[in-house]
Amino acid sequence: MSLVQEPIAEATISLLERLFAHAPLQNVSIRLWEGTVWPDERPRPATVLLKHPGSLRAMLEAGTAKGLAEAYLRDDFDVAGDLEQAMEFALALENRPTGWLDSLADYYRLHRLPAAPRPEEASGRRAGNRAGEQHSPARDRAAVSFHYDVSNDFYRLWLDPEMVYSCAYFETPGMPLADAQIAKFRHLCRKLRLRPGQRLLDIGCGWGGLARFAARTYGVEVLGVTLSTQQAELAQERVRGEDLAGRVRIELRDYREVQAPGDGFDAIVSVGMSEHVGRGHLPDYFRAAHRLLKPGGVFLNHAIGEGPRPRRFRGPSFLDEYVFPDSDIPPIPLVLTAAEAAGFEARDVENLREHYALTLRHWVRRLEAAHDRANALVGEQVYRVWRLYMAASAHGFACGELAIYQALLVKPDGLGQAVLPLTRQDWYA
Repeated sequence: MSLVQEPIAEATISLLERLFAHAPLQNVSIRLWEGTVWPDERPRPATVLLKHPGSLRAMLEAGTAKGLAEAYLRDDFDVAGDLEQAMEFALALENRPTGWLDSLADYYRLHRLPAAPRPEEASGRRAGNRAGEQHSPARDRAAVSFHYDVSNDFYRLWLDPEMVYSCAYFETPGMPLADAQIAKFRHLCRKLRLRPGQRLLDIGCGWGGLARFAARTYGVEVLGVTLSTQQAELAQERVRGEDLAGRVRIELRDYREVQAPGDGFDAIVSVGMSEHVGRGHLPDYFRAAHRLLKPGGVFLNHAIGEGPRPRRFRGPSFLDEYVFPDSDIPPIPLVLTAAEAAGFEARDVENLREHYALTLRHWVRRLEAAHDRANALVGEQVYRVWRLYMAASAHGFACGELAIYQALLVKPDGLGQAVLPLTRQDWYA
Protein backbone atom coordinates (compact mmCIF):
# COMPACT_ATOMS: atom_id res chain seq x y z
CA MET A 1 0.00 0.00 0.00
CA SER A 2 1.36 3.39 -0.97
CA LEU A 3 1.65 6.30 1.44
CA VAL A 4 -0.82 8.22 -0.74
CA GLN A 5 -3.50 5.56 -0.29
CA GLU A 6 -3.11 5.05 3.46
CA PRO A 7 -5.06 8.17 4.52
CA ILE A 8 -7.77 7.40 1.93
CA ALA A 9 -8.19 3.91 3.35
CA GLU A 10 -8.37 5.38 6.85
CA ALA A 11 -10.97 7.93 5.71
CA THR A 12 -13.00 5.17 4.04
CA ILE A 13 -13.03 3.07 7.21
CA SER A 14 -13.89 6.10 9.34
CA LEU A 15 -16.91 6.84 7.12
CA LEU A 16 -18.03 3.21 7.15
CA GLU A 17 -17.91 3.19 10.95
CA ARG A 18 -20.05 6.31 11.05
CA LEU A 19 -22.58 5.13 8.47
CA PHE A 20 -23.16 1.72 10.07
CA ALA A 21 -22.85 2.64 13.75
CA HIS A 22 -26.63 2.35 14.18
CA ALA A 23 -26.86 -1.06 12.46
CA PRO A 24 -23.64 -3.12 12.46
CA LEU A 25 -23.42 -5.37 9.42
CA GLN A 26 -24.02 -9.04 10.25
CA ASN A 27 -23.85 -10.73 6.83
CA VAL A 28 -21.57 -8.39 4.88
CA SER A 29 -17.92 -7.45 5.14
CA ILE A 30 -16.13 -4.74 3.15
CA ARG A 31 -12.76 -5.41 1.48
CA LEU A 32 -10.84 -2.29 0.49
CA TRP A 33 -8.82 -2.06 -2.72
CA GLU A 34 -5.58 -2.46 -0.74
CA GLY A 35 -6.73 -5.59 1.13
CA THR A 36 -8.07 -4.30 4.45
CA VAL A 37 -11.29 -6.01 5.56
CA TRP A 38 -13.87 -4.12 7.63
CA PRO A 39 -15.33 -4.49 10.22
CA ASP A 40 -13.27 -7.63 10.93
CA GLU A 41 -11.93 -10.81 9.36
CA ARG A 42 -14.88 -12.98 10.44
CA PRO A 43 -16.23 -14.93 7.43
CA ARG A 44 -19.58 -13.61 6.25
CA PRO A 45 -21.95 -14.73 3.45
CA ALA A 46 -21.13 -11.69 1.29
CA THR A 47 -18.13 -9.41 0.79
CA VAL A 48 -18.38 -6.00 -0.90
CA LEU A 49 -15.18 -5.45 -2.86
CA LEU A 50 -14.19 -1.78 -3.20
CA LYS A 51 -12.26 -1.68 -6.47
CA HIS A 52 -10.44 1.67 -6.08
CA PRO A 53 -9.98 4.54 -3.58
CA GLY A 54 -13.03 6.37 -4.95
CA SER A 55 -15.36 3.36 -4.70
CA LEU A 56 -17.29 4.38 -1.60
CA ARG A 57 -17.84 7.88 -2.92
CA ALA A 58 -19.10 6.48 -6.25
CA MET A 59 -21.46 4.16 -4.38
CA LEU A 60 -23.00 6.71 -2.02
CA GLU A 61 -22.78 10.10 -3.74
CA ALA A 62 -26.26 9.86 -5.28
CA GLY A 63 -27.74 8.81 -1.94
CA THR A 64 -30.17 6.33 -3.56
CA ALA A 65 -30.41 2.60 -4.20
CA LYS A 66 -30.36 3.36 -7.94
CA GLY A 67 -27.08 5.27 -7.55
CA LEU A 68 -25.60 2.35 -5.62
CA ALA A 69 -26.73 -0.06 -8.34
CA GLU A 70 -25.17 2.09 -11.05
CA ALA A 71 -21.85 2.04 -9.20
CA TYR A 72 -22.06 -1.76 -9.31
CA LEU A 73 -22.76 -1.66 -13.05
CA ARG A 74 -19.69 0.57 -13.56
CA ASP A 75 -17.55 -1.89 -11.57
CA ASP A 76 -16.76 0.65 -8.86
CA PHE A 77 -17.43 -2.30 -6.58
CA ASP A 78 -18.27 -5.97 -6.85
CA VAL A 79 -19.81 -8.53 -4.52
CA ALA A 80 -18.25 -11.90 -3.73
CA GLY A 81 -20.48 -14.56 -2.22
CA ASP A 82 -24.23 -14.26 -1.76
CA LEU A 83 -25.47 -11.10 -3.47
CA GLU A 84 -28.90 -11.44 -1.83
CA GLN A 85 -27.26 -11.25 1.61
CA ALA A 86 -25.33 -8.16 0.46
CA MET A 87 -28.65 -6.27 0.32
CA GLU A 88 -28.09 -5.72 4.05
CA PHE A 89 -25.60 -2.98 3.07
CA ALA A 90 -28.23 -0.90 1.24
CA LEU A 91 -30.98 -1.62 3.75
CA ALA A 92 -28.82 -0.42 6.64
CA LEU A 93 -28.24 2.86 4.79
CA GLU A 94 -31.93 3.20 3.94
CA ASN A 95 -32.85 2.72 7.60
CA ARG A 96 -30.48 5.38 8.95
CA PRO A 97 -32.53 7.90 10.95
CA THR A 98 -31.07 10.74 8.90
CA GLY A 99 -31.10 8.97 5.53
CA TRP A 100 -28.15 7.79 3.47
CA LEU A 101 -26.20 11.06 3.60
CA ASP A 102 -28.50 13.54 5.23
CA SER A 103 -26.01 15.70 7.06
CA LEU A 104 -23.23 18.09 6.06
CA ALA A 105 -20.80 16.02 8.12
CA ASP A 106 -21.56 12.93 6.02
CA TYR A 107 -21.11 14.85 2.77
CA TYR A 108 -17.85 16.35 4.01
CA ARG A 109 -16.44 12.95 4.92
CA LEU A 110 -17.59 11.45 1.63
CA HIS A 111 -16.01 14.20 -0.46
CA ARG A 112 -12.69 13.77 1.27
CA LEU A 113 -12.51 10.60 -0.82
CA PRO A 114 -11.34 10.91 -4.45
CA ALA A 115 -13.79 10.96 -7.32
CA ALA A 116 -14.19 7.71 -9.23
CA PRO A 117 -11.68 7.31 -12.09
CA ARG A 118 -14.51 6.39 -14.50
CA PRO A 119 -17.09 9.19 -14.49
CA GLU A 120 -19.05 7.82 -17.45
CA GLU A 121 -22.61 6.67 -16.91
CA ALA A 122 -23.52 3.03 -16.47
CA SER A 123 -25.22 1.75 -19.60
CA GLY A 124 -26.70 -1.71 -19.02
CA ARG A 125 -29.46 -1.21 -21.65
CA ARG A 126 -31.09 1.80 -19.98
CA ALA A 127 -34.67 2.43 -21.03
CA GLY A 128 -36.54 4.45 -18.44
CA ASN A 129 -40.23 5.30 -18.34
CA ARG A 130 -41.69 7.71 -20.87
CA ALA A 131 -45.03 8.67 -19.40
CA GLY A 132 -46.31 10.55 -22.45
CA GLU A 133 -46.65 7.36 -24.50
CA GLN A 134 -46.80 4.88 -21.65
CA HIS A 135 -48.77 1.69 -22.37
CA SER A 136 -49.72 2.52 -25.93
CA PRO A 137 -49.49 -0.69 -27.99
CA ALA A 138 -46.30 0.57 -29.65
CA ARG A 139 -44.70 1.52 -26.34
CA ASP A 140 -45.67 -1.81 -24.77
CA ARG A 141 -44.02 -3.66 -27.65
CA ALA A 142 -40.85 -1.62 -27.16
CA ALA A 143 -40.84 -2.18 -23.38
CA VAL A 144 -41.36 -5.94 -23.73
CA SER A 145 -38.70 -6.17 -26.42
CA PHE A 146 -36.24 -4.26 -24.22
CA HIS A 147 -36.47 -6.90 -21.50
CA TYR A 148 -37.27 -10.15 -23.28
CA ASP A 149 -35.39 -9.79 -26.55
CA VAL A 150 -31.96 -9.62 -24.91
CA SER A 151 -31.09 -13.01 -26.38
CA ASN A 152 -32.74 -16.41 -26.25
CA ASP A 153 -29.28 -17.89 -25.70
CA PHE A 154 -28.77 -15.64 -22.66
CA TYR A 155 -32.01 -16.77 -21.02
CA ARG A 156 -31.23 -20.37 -21.92
CA LEU A 157 -28.08 -20.16 -19.76
CA TRP A 158 -29.94 -19.90 -16.49
CA LEU A 159 -33.59 -20.90 -17.02
CA ASP A 160 -34.84 -24.49 -16.89
CA PRO A 161 -35.04 -26.54 -20.13
CA GLU A 162 -38.62 -25.30 -20.77
CA MET A 163 -37.34 -21.71 -20.40
CA VAL A 164 -40.01 -20.70 -17.92
CA TYR A 165 -39.41 -17.12 -16.77
CA SER A 166 -41.89 -16.96 -13.89
CA CYS A 167 -42.30 -18.22 -10.33
CA ALA A 168 -41.96 -21.99 -9.97
CA TYR A 169 -44.02 -24.11 -7.55
CA PHE A 170 -41.88 -26.01 -5.04
CA GLU A 171 -43.60 -28.98 -3.44
CA THR A 172 -40.47 -29.30 -1.26
CA PRO A 173 -37.71 -26.70 -0.71
CA GLY A 174 -35.12 -28.95 -2.37
CA MET A 175 -37.16 -29.72 -5.47
CA PRO A 176 -35.09 -29.24 -8.67
CA LEU A 177 -35.98 -26.10 -10.62
CA ALA A 178 -37.08 -27.98 -13.75
CA ASP A 179 -39.45 -30.16 -11.71
CA ALA A 180 -40.81 -27.12 -9.84
CA GLN A 181 -41.65 -25.39 -13.12
CA ILE A 182 -43.56 -28.44 -14.34
CA ALA A 183 -45.32 -28.52 -10.97
CA LYS A 184 -46.29 -24.86 -11.56
CA PHE A 185 -47.77 -25.75 -14.96
CA ARG A 186 -49.78 -28.53 -13.31
CA HIS A 187 -50.93 -26.24 -10.48
CA LEU A 188 -52.15 -23.63 -12.98
CA CYS A 189 -53.96 -26.16 -15.16
CA ARG A 190 -55.64 -27.79 -12.16
CA LYS A 191 -56.87 -24.42 -10.95
CA LEU A 192 -58.29 -23.78 -14.42
CA ARG A 193 -59.79 -27.31 -14.38
CA LEU A 194 -58.92 -27.84 -18.03
CA ARG A 195 -60.65 -30.61 -19.98
CA PRO A 196 -60.01 -32.12 -23.43
CA GLY A 197 -61.36 -30.05 -26.29
CA GLN A 198 -61.46 -26.76 -24.40
CA ARG A 199 -59.89 -23.58 -25.79
CA LEU A 200 -57.27 -21.83 -23.66
CA LEU A 201 -55.83 -18.35 -24.20
CA ASP A 202 -52.34 -17.79 -22.74
CA ILE A 203 -51.71 -14.02 -22.49
CA GLY A 204 -47.96 -13.36 -22.41
CA CYS A 205 -47.03 -16.94 -23.28
CA GLY A 206 -43.25 -16.45 -23.21
CA TRP A 207 -41.40 -19.32 -24.85
CA GLY A 208 -44.57 -21.42 -24.90
CA GLY A 209 -43.84 -23.96 -22.14
CA LEU A 210 -47.24 -23.71 -20.45
CA ALA A 211 -49.12 -23.71 -23.77
CA ARG A 212 -47.40 -26.91 -24.89
CA PHE A 213 -47.84 -28.57 -21.48
CA ALA A 214 -51.56 -27.80 -21.40
CA ALA A 215 -52.05 -29.18 -24.92
CA ARG A 216 -50.02 -32.35 -24.26
CA THR A 217 -51.34 -33.11 -20.78
CA TYR A 218 -54.93 -31.85 -20.82
CA GLY A 219 -55.86 -32.11 -24.51
CA VAL A 220 -56.83 -28.45 -24.90
CA GLU A 221 -56.38 -26.13 -27.88
CA VAL A 222 -54.17 -23.18 -26.99
CA LEU A 223 -53.57 -19.74 -28.42
CA GLY A 224 -50.49 -18.12 -26.90
CA VAL A 225 -49.68 -14.45 -27.55
CA THR A 226 -46.53 -12.49 -26.80
CA LEU A 227 -44.99 -9.17 -27.82
CA SER A 228 -41.45 -10.56 -27.89
CA THR A 229 -40.24 -11.50 -31.36
CA GLN A 230 -37.51 -13.80 -30.07
CA GLN A 231 -39.90 -15.56 -27.71
CA ALA A 232 -42.48 -16.09 -30.44
CA GLU A 233 -39.95 -17.50 -32.89
CA LEU A 234 -38.52 -20.03 -30.45
CA ALA A 235 -41.97 -20.96 -29.10
CA GLN A 236 -43.23 -21.63 -32.64
CA GLU A 237 -40.15 -23.74 -33.35
CA ARG A 238 -40.78 -25.83 -30.23
CA VAL A 239 -44.46 -26.29 -31.12
CA ARG A 240 -43.43 -27.67 -34.51
CA GLY A 241 -40.75 -29.84 -32.93
CA GLU A 242 -43.32 -31.52 -30.68
CA ASP A 243 -45.84 -31.92 -33.53
CA LEU A 244 -48.35 -29.73 -31.70
CA ALA A 245 -49.09 -27.30 -34.53
CA GLY A 246 -52.68 -28.55 -34.75
CA ARG A 247 -53.34 -27.79 -31.09
CA VAL A 248 -51.06 -24.85 -30.19
CA ARG A 249 -50.73 -21.53 -31.99
CA ILE A 250 -48.18 -18.94 -30.89
CA GLU A 251 -48.73 -15.44 -32.27
CA LEU A 252 -46.80 -12.19 -32.03
CA ARG A 253 -49.82 -10.20 -30.93
CA ASP A 254 -51.04 -7.71 -28.34
CA TYR A 255 -53.75 -9.20 -26.11
CA ARG A 256 -55.94 -6.24 -27.05
CA GLU A 257 -55.91 -7.45 -30.66
CA VAL A 258 -57.11 -11.01 -29.94
CA GLN A 259 -60.53 -11.99 -31.26
CA ALA A 260 -62.65 -14.51 -29.33
CA PRO A 261 -63.50 -17.77 -31.14
CA GLY A 262 -67.23 -18.54 -31.22
CA ASP A 263 -68.72 -17.80 -27.81
CA GLY A 264 -65.27 -17.23 -26.31
CA PHE A 265 -62.36 -19.08 -24.74
CA ASP A 266 -63.16 -21.64 -22.05
CA ALA A 267 -60.26 -20.44 -19.94
CA ILE A 268 -57.62 -17.71 -19.92
CA VAL A 269 -54.29 -17.71 -18.13
CA SER A 270 -51.84 -14.84 -17.76
CA VAL A 271 -48.51 -15.52 -16.04
CA GLY A 272 -46.16 -12.65 -15.29
CA MET A 273 -47.72 -10.36 -17.89
CA SER A 274 -50.07 -7.98 -16.09
CA GLU A 275 -47.10 -6.31 -14.34
CA HIS A 276 -46.54 -4.64 -17.72
CA VAL A 277 -50.10 -3.30 -17.92
CA GLY A 278 -49.91 -0.50 -15.35
CA ARG A 279 -52.46 0.06 -12.59
CA GLY A 280 -54.20 2.80 -14.53
CA HIS A 281 -54.87 0.34 -17.36
CA LEU A 282 -55.99 -2.63 -15.25
CA PRO A 283 -59.71 -1.90 -15.91
CA ASP A 284 -59.07 -2.10 -19.67
CA TYR A 285 -56.99 -5.27 -19.21
CA PHE A 286 -59.71 -7.08 -17.29
CA ARG A 287 -62.45 -5.83 -19.62
CA ALA A 288 -60.49 -7.29 -22.54
CA ALA A 289 -60.16 -10.65 -20.78
CA HIS A 290 -63.85 -10.59 -19.84
CA ARG A 291 -64.79 -9.96 -23.48
CA LEU A 292 -62.70 -12.94 -24.64
CA LEU A 293 -63.99 -15.42 -22.05
CA LYS A 294 -67.19 -17.43 -22.45
CA PRO A 295 -69.86 -17.22 -19.71
CA GLY A 296 -68.92 -19.55 -16.88
CA GLY A 297 -65.25 -19.47 -17.95
CA VAL A 298 -62.31 -18.94 -15.62
CA PHE A 299 -59.33 -16.57 -15.78
CA LEU A 300 -56.20 -17.18 -13.72
CA ASN A 301 -54.06 -14.06 -13.33
CA HIS A 302 -50.59 -14.76 -11.92
CA ALA A 303 -48.67 -11.56 -11.21
CA ILE A 304 -46.24 -9.83 -8.87
CA GLY A 305 -47.77 -7.34 -6.48
CA GLU A 306 -46.87 -5.24 -3.50
CA GLY A 307 -46.16 -7.38 -0.46
CA PRO A 308 -47.53 -7.04 3.06
CA ARG A 309 -44.48 -5.04 4.18
CA PRO A 310 -43.95 -1.56 2.71
CA ARG A 311 -41.04 -1.19 0.29
CA ARG A 312 -38.28 0.80 1.94
CA PHE A 313 -36.27 2.20 -0.95
CA ARG A 314 -37.14 5.73 -1.97
CA GLY A 315 -36.25 7.74 -5.05
CA PRO A 316 -35.90 6.67 -8.70
CA SER A 317 -36.02 2.95 -9.36
CA PHE A 318 -33.17 0.88 -10.79
CA LEU A 319 -35.74 -1.67 -12.03
CA ASP A 320 -37.73 0.95 -13.95
CA GLU A 321 -34.71 2.26 -15.76
CA TYR A 322 -32.58 -0.83 -16.39
CA VAL A 323 -34.85 -3.86 -16.21
CA PHE A 324 -38.63 -3.42 -16.61
CA PRO A 325 -39.51 -0.11 -18.26
CA ASP A 326 -43.11 0.96 -17.66
CA SER A 327 -43.75 -1.92 -15.24
CA ASP A 328 -46.04 -1.65 -12.22
CA ILE A 329 -46.80 -3.94 -9.29
CA PRO A 330 -50.02 -2.73 -7.66
CA PRO A 331 -51.40 -4.11 -4.38
CA ILE A 332 -53.79 -7.05 -4.70
CA PRO A 333 -56.90 -5.12 -3.49
CA LEU A 334 -56.53 -2.73 -6.43
CA VAL A 335 -56.16 -5.66 -8.86
CA LEU A 336 -59.24 -7.43 -7.54
CA THR A 337 -61.27 -4.23 -7.56
CA ALA A 338 -60.44 -3.72 -11.25
CA ALA A 339 -61.29 -7.35 -12.04
CA GLU A 340 -64.65 -7.22 -10.27
CA ALA A 341 -65.52 -3.90 -11.91
CA ALA A 342 -65.01 -5.64 -15.28
CA GLY A 343 -67.55 -8.32 -14.33
CA PHE A 344 -65.34 -11.02 -12.81
CA GLU A 345 -65.97 -12.76 -9.51
CA ALA A 346 -62.87 -13.56 -7.41
CA ARG A 347 -62.94 -17.18 -6.24
CA ASP A 348 -59.41 -17.80 -4.95
CA VAL A 349 -56.23 -15.83 -4.23
CA GLU A 350 -52.94 -17.54 -3.37
CA ASN A 351 -49.68 -15.79 -2.47
CA LEU A 352 -46.60 -17.79 -3.55
CA ARG A 353 -43.92 -15.31 -2.50
CA GLU A 354 -41.68 -17.92 -0.80
CA HIS A 355 -41.77 -19.93 -4.04
CA TYR A 356 -40.51 -16.92 -6.00
CA ALA A 357 -37.64 -16.38 -3.58
CA LEU A 358 -36.60 -20.00 -4.15
CA THR A 359 -36.98 -19.61 -7.93
CA LEU A 360 -34.85 -16.49 -8.06
CA ARG A 361 -32.10 -18.07 -5.98
CA HIS A 362 -31.90 -20.88 -8.53
CA TRP A 363 -31.69 -18.35 -11.36
CA VAL A 364 -28.98 -16.28 -9.66
CA ARG A 365 -26.82 -19.33 -8.96
CA ARG A 366 -27.21 -20.59 -12.51
CA LEU A 367 -26.42 -17.17 -13.98
CA GLU A 368 -23.34 -16.77 -11.79
CA ALA A 369 -22.13 -20.22 -12.84
CA ALA A 370 -22.49 -19.12 -16.49
CA HIS A 371 -20.79 -15.73 -16.01
CA ASP A 372 -18.21 -16.12 -18.78
CA ARG A 373 -20.74 -17.31 -21.33
CA ALA A 374 -23.20 -14.58 -20.35
CA ASN A 375 -20.47 -11.97 -20.71
CA ALA A 376 -19.69 -13.24 -24.20
CA LEU A 377 -23.36 -13.08 -25.21
CA VAL A 378 -24.56 -9.79 -23.70
CA GLY A 379 -21.60 -8.07 -22.02
CA GLU A 380 -20.61 -7.57 -18.40
CA GLN A 381 -23.04 -4.75 -17.59
CA VAL A 382 -26.13 -6.64 -18.78
CA TYR A 383 -24.94 -9.65 -16.79
CA ARG A 384 -24.67 -7.41 -13.72
CA VAL A 385 -28.12 -5.91 -14.29
CA TRP A 386 -29.73 -9.36 -14.25
CA ARG A 387 -27.63 -10.65 -11.36
CA LEU A 388 -28.47 -7.62 -9.24
CA TYR A 389 -32.17 -7.39 -10.04
CA MET A 390 -32.78 -11.09 -9.43
CA ALA A 391 -30.87 -11.16 -6.13
CA ALA A 392 -32.62 -8.01 -4.92
CA SER A 393 -35.98 -9.45 -5.96
CA ALA A 394 -35.27 -12.69 -4.06
CA HIS A 395 -34.68 -10.57 -0.97
CA GLY A 396 -37.90 -8.65 -1.59
CA PHE A 397 -40.00 -11.81 -1.82
CA ALA A 398 -38.30 -13.43 1.17
CA CYS A 399 -38.93 -10.47 3.49
CA GLY A 400 -42.47 -9.68 2.28
CA GLU A 401 -41.85 -6.46 0.36
CA LEU A 402 -42.96 -8.29 -2.80
CA ALA A 403 -45.65 -10.91 -3.35
CA ILE A 404 -46.78 -13.11 -6.21
CA TYR A 405 -50.52 -13.60 -6.42
CA GLN A 406 -52.49 -16.20 -8.33
CA ALA A 407 -56.03 -14.84 -8.57
CA LEU A 408 -58.66 -17.24 -9.92
CA LEU A 409 -61.53 -15.27 -11.44
CA VAL A 410 -64.78 -16.53 -12.94
CA LYS A 411 -67.15 -14.91 -15.44
CA PRO A 412 -70.62 -15.84 -14.15
CA ASP A 413 -73.21 -16.80 -16.74
CA GLY A 414 -76.41 -14.86 -17.40
CA LEU A 415 -78.03 -16.29 -14.26
CA GLY A 416 -75.05 -15.42 -12.11
CA GLN A 417 -73.93 -19.04 -11.90
CA ALA A 418 -70.29 -20.12 -11.65
CA VAL A 419 -70.03 -23.84 -12.33
CA LEU A 420 -67.23 -24.70 -9.93
CA PRO A 421 -66.77 -27.55 -7.44
CA LEU A 422 -67.61 -26.83 -3.82
CA THR A 423 -64.04 -27.52 -2.69
CA ARG A 424 -60.48 -27.31 -3.99
CA GLN A 425 -59.74 -31.00 -3.40
CA ASP A 426 -59.24 -31.73 -7.08
CA TRP A 427 -56.32 -29.26 -7.22
CA TYR A 428 -54.27 -31.49 -4.95
CA ALA A 429 -55.56 -34.96 -5.87
